[in-house]
Amino acid sequence: MYELHIANMNYSSWSLRPWVLLRELDIPFIEHQHYFRPPNDLSDAFNRFSPSGLVPALVDETVTVWDSLAISEYVYETHPAVWPTDRTARAFARSVAAEMHSGFTALRSQCGMNCGLRIRRPATPPDLQRDLDRLDRLWQTGLDRFGGPFLAGDRFTAADAFFCPVAFRIQTYDLPLSNTSMAYAQRLLGLKAMQIWYASALREEARDAAHEADAIASGTIIADYRLSR
Repeated sequence: MYELHIANMNYSSWSLRPWVLLRELDIPFIEHQHYFRPPNDLSDAFNRFSPSGLVPALVDETVTVWDSLAISEYVYETHPAVWPTDRTARAFARSVAAEMHSGFTALRSQCGMNCGLRIRRPATPPDLQRDLDRLDRLWQTGLDRFGGPFLAGDRFTAADAFFCPVAFRIQTYDLPLSNTSMAYAQRLLGLKAMQIWYASALREEARDAAHEADAIASGTIIADYRLSR
């Protein structure tokens, strides 16, 4: 059985991608959670399971895969449902997942994932607006071209998994998108696996100083639904 190593559910967008993919596709795995270390902690705890010292990392007996996109491709070899069956849809799904994996820098840096908070942002800077405009176009293209309700057709695939962290960001920061994109984000938030992740994130007592500082810097915190410490 696969073993998936993840970090804090409240913060770790990279961990969410393979976790929600495996859960939503009913692919069995054992979960191992490791909280982020404070900056002055020089221990090699994460290096014990991940060659990069980062999450996520998937262990399959003697094989370790330590990147969310690589994990998706590895799991696909034995679970074809990870990507669409149709070749054209599969090419689109892989392309948009790769774009999310390496792009949307302003969105990721200015709107860090923090599931339990609601944050009112100041005026949207141009680089973030460009990312939101691109996100709108990309989502609408997939939904229109392949008929929905998911990005590459009628079922959830890795393409959707890679945008699940964005759905949490939209919820946290109330980001402005088209009605079509907002409906898609709500569809992702309504997935059973996403609801499980969200409930677990709210129960976490651990706080990471760097992520909390990023949240404060991003705008005004208007609600915190996490378990009180």
